[in-house]
Amino acid sequence: MTLSPSSTAAADSPHAIVDRFHWDWYQRAEPGPELLRDLTDKAVVELGAGSGRQAAYLAHTHQPARVVAVDHDPAQHARGRERFGNISRLDLVHADAATYMAQHPGAFDVAYCVFGALDFTDPHTLLPAIAEGLRPGGLLVFSTLAHHRNGHPPATEPRPAEISTRRPDGTPATMLRWVLDTPVWHKLCDEHGFDTTHTDAIHDPGSANEPPIATSVFRAVRRRTA
Repeated sequence: MTLSPSSTAAADSPHAIVDRFHWDWYQRAEPGPELLRDLTDKAVVELGAGSGRQAAYLAHTHQPARVVAVDHDPAQHARGRERFGNISRLDLVHADAATYMAQHPGAFDVAYCVFGALDFTDPHTLLPAIAEGLRPGGLLVFSTLAHHRNGHPPATEPRPAEISTRRPDGTPATMLRWVLDTPVWHKLCDEHGFDTTHTDAIHDPGSANEPPIATSVFRAVRRRTA
């Protein structure tokens, strides 16, 4: 199902905009975009946006001033430009998330990640950059794996694990992923200028073809003073 353009965005002619915003791994559980609060006239950034599917949804349905969808992968960025390049209030940016935020101090009211840049970037690098890019009192919301997909527990120190993956040409590769215990995320947020205001866990039992997956969701506010 795709959304039909509203009268105020009829010129967008959106291509395959998702009809719901999810934080969980399987993209089917509550809560939804309400964790981001009212986005009307807000400047919003998604870090590690992939092709920008959820950023396009927010730009099309929630009346922000703009949504910037940042992703460092050129193929994902190109896919987003093809699919959503004509959506009003949506900017698709090919950039490293930490670099982009550090280069745009105080530019955003809301930043969010859905298994995005905070999963694949050293939080000691990315969290202070996010704080730099947010206005004082700005909101950060992110979801991440509560445990490894194979069921192994999260790390109790802020260190990454090597994850097997495949390159676009199908050849095997490894990448670093930060799968951290909840207290570790709380400590990292505190160290880098955020007060965590909400933490939730979403448990999906999976199915015959899907393993159970738990998702951790965090809301944090950038402190107004250092």
